[in-house]
Amino acid sequence: MVEVDSIRPLAAVLVSFVATGAIVASYRYPNVRDSWSVITALTKFGIVASMLPGVMDGTIYVWSFGTFVPGVEFALRADPLGMLFALLASFLWIFTAFYATGYMRGLDEPNQTRFFAAFAMSLSTALGIAFAQNLVTIFVFYELLSIATYPLVAHDEDADARIAGRKYVAYTFFGGGVLVLAGTVLVFFMAGTVDFAAGGIPALAEAASADPWFARLAFGLLVAGFGVKAALMPMHSWLADAMVAPTPVSGLLHAVAVVKSGAFGIARVILDVFGPGLVADLSVHVPVAIVAAFTLTAASIIALRKDHLKRRLAYSTTAQLSYIVLGLSMLHPYAILGGLLHIPAHAFGKLTLFFCAGAIHVETHTDYISEMAGIGKRMPFTMGAFTLGAAAMAGIPLLGGFVSKYYMLIGGLGAGGIGTIGAESAVMSPTMGVIFSGSLIVSGLLNIAYFWPIVYTAYFESENRHDAKPLLEFPAGGKTESYGVEVGRLTDGGERSPASRSSSERGSDGGEPVDDEDADADTNTNADHGSGYAVDRFPSDHVDADHDDHDHDDHDDHDDHHHGGPPADGWERRTPWTESTWLMMVPIGLIVTGAIVLGVVPGRAVFLDLVVYIVEEVTGEVVP
Repeated sequence: MVEVDSIRPLAAVLVSFVATGAIVASYRYPNVRDSWSVITALTKFGIVASMLPGVMDGTIYVWSFGTFVPGVEFALRADPLGMLFALLASFLWIFTAFYATGYMRGLDEPNQTRFFAAFAMSLSTALGIAFAQNLVTIFVFYELLSIATYPLVAHDEDADARIAGRKYVAYTFFGGGVLVLAGTVLVFFMAGTVDFAAGGIPALAEAASADPWFARLAFGLLVAGFGVKAALMPMHSWLADAMVAPTPVSGLLHAVAVVKSGAFGIARVILDVFGPGLVADLSVHVPVAIVAAFTLTAASIIALRKDHLKRRLAYSTTAQLSYIVLGLSMLHPYAILGGLLHIPAHAFGKLTLFFCAGAIHVETHTDYISEMAGIGKRMPFTMGAFTLGAAAMAGIPLLGGFVSKYYMLIGGLGAGGIGTIGAESAVMSPTMGVIFSGSLIVSGLLNIAYFWPIVYTAYFESENRHDAKPLLEFPAGGKTESYGVEVGRLTDGGERSPASRSSSERGSDGGEPVDDEDADADTNTNADHGSGYAVDRFPSDHVDADHDDHDHDDHDDHDDHHHGGPPADGWERRTPWTESTWLMMVPIGLIVTGAIVLGVVPGRAVFLDLVVYIVEEVTGEVVP
């Protein structure tokens, strides 16, 4: 590795920071303002991509601001692991800039200038995290990211948005940030440095041999601190509540910057602070793997109960992030490769899903899965892309999620000394290897279980004909009302089903009607949705009663006064060219194409080459 002084890491961080001022200054001219976002995204990606050939050839680009605190520089460093995160974030921001413009204009959202300014600032801090040279620098940008994204989470400025924003800051800024800072202080106290080094800080390994419990404490604090943003249980609840934010923010939170910064921070700690060897010697990898395996399984089960589409996707994200952490903590070269490769695989797949959810909301104001029966004919392209994104997240072959999960699966078995592929790198018992590999398979099946009903509802049900959803019509999946018909909506027999009748008609036990007072109480309990859903209806992408009485520049034939679910006369059949504005459809199509490329020809995607390079550098083993 050869270090070269270069201003490019600094330029990559500052370009969107400088653009924030241009965005604010152009607030009177929406087209100019939104153009700044696109131009900045292209410029940022160009700067990052210009460093890729050199990094792949062994060059590390460094820029130092000088000594920050005694013995610690405030410096940026474009190394292979940092390039993985920076390249992904800057590339996907290009498409998000176009999509966000279409989304915000489609809903005529207020405070768009503030939104795009905070969006640009968030990407600056994300690139700062990617290129941080040491734990102190990454801590500073880690905290700045929480501050920059707060206005995005609280964008709607209603009570729910403010509560979600405060919770987000409390968890990530005060909770996660304090833990990271404490762990950083301990590492500096032990090693005398906090600079990242491929394979771990040598001085830390020496100090840990003298005081292993002190080293374990530092490791636990750092992983827990970064684990807050990675939504590891039990520090995950902020993520689902943050779904009150506009959908482009959800994509930023879940696929590009915030949660990925947490997973990336854990990767730095395991690979470049402690190193796989020291982590195995301290025996701290198994507890982290257990937490990750529990999180990915439990979050997948919780997702089964969520009727709100974005909240189901939120718990899916919680599970998918734990794949990354599990792959890293199993320490096998193939498991690490799979965990790192899942960073871009998840980003492309999950960003597709959130963009599709946002397009559905803009065009139909529909947020609940139980209201999406037959929506495939109204949004054919969107639901087709959603199906492919969901399949990628479930690990279906020929899509990106399959490749990363395949490497994690064989890496998990190898970590337990099972099989012939890399079994010499075993770092845990065969039983634990089987358990962790089994959790990957179980979670994959659960992915299918909570994604399939969405696809089934969209394509195989009509507006007035519903049937039971396999695996969901039982207590763990919620009451039958969760996926049955709405109150007052006719079933295929022309009469309301027992599930849709009010309490006053059928009684709580199916016998005599209940008292009017009890019926009124039940009605008030469900007044906000009027259908007795067992799942909670948490407001997200909220549209006020008078919010959509406006003209849409890109699609004048929008159903302006429709609020959720099919119109009275059913969904209008549209073509992929007329279902929504190109500002949203083109990004969706290009991003889902990326998920396909990662699965069909992963060797042609630069991310796989970059990940292989990282793994070989960190472990010292050649990955075939």
